Amino acid sequence: MTAFRALLYRDILLALRLGGGVTLAIGFFLLVIAVFTFGIGPDLPLLARIAPGMLWAAMLLSALLTLDRLMQADFEDGSLDIMAGATLNLELGFAAKALAHWLTTGVPLSLAAPLLGFLVNLDPGAIIPLVATMLVGTIAISFTGMIGAALTVALRRGGLLTAILVLPLYVPVLIFGVSAVQAALGGPTSFTSPFLLLCAISLASLVLGPVASAAAIRTSWQ
Repeated sequence: MTAFRALLYRDILLALRLGGGVTLAIGFFLLVIAVFTFGIGPDLPLLARIAPGMLWAAMLLSALLTLDRLMQADFEDGSLDIMAGATLNLELGFAAKALAHWLTTGVPLSLAAPLLGFLVNLDPGAIIPLVATMLVGTIAISFTGMIGAALTVALRRGGLLTAILVLPLYVPVLIFGVSAVQAALGGPTSFTSPFLLLCAISLASLVLGPVASAAAIRTSWQ
């Protein structure tokens, strides 16, 4: 666990020092929301109806921008080789990296969503459900994204391929995240059902993501 905490602290520190990842993601989040808003026009009732889906889709696209930094830098400087030869289990190492990605990308994007929601006339009653679903859903985004990053780490300019691989896996997260927020606003279903399904997806990715990532890396080394 000491090695796990050290790797977690290292990745968080690198993300905060290098900046670019979080800043770029939030900036892109803002740009996507602004483009959607200008495209739809000043129809406030329409914006209010589609705000949860718009914010969720923009957040997913923003998170995709940061997936390449999950492993690419470690592969290039040899850190992955050191991790493989260290006493730390490779699965635990990848779990630490995915957790660091969630803390430095998923959490900031989730907290920024309500602020950007004012641009699309987000109902105030949707703020807490939106933040709650995004905080849970971004766990799946980080840990599932680790799998795509592991599969494409040895490829030059594999960032786009990573996005193509993992984007279909994000569709259930998007569906249940948006459904939960809409249910909280008085939709035909209860908030609990889609939210619990979203939690189940995140828990599954929490377990399967590091295992599948480690298997992908071991296969590529062989």
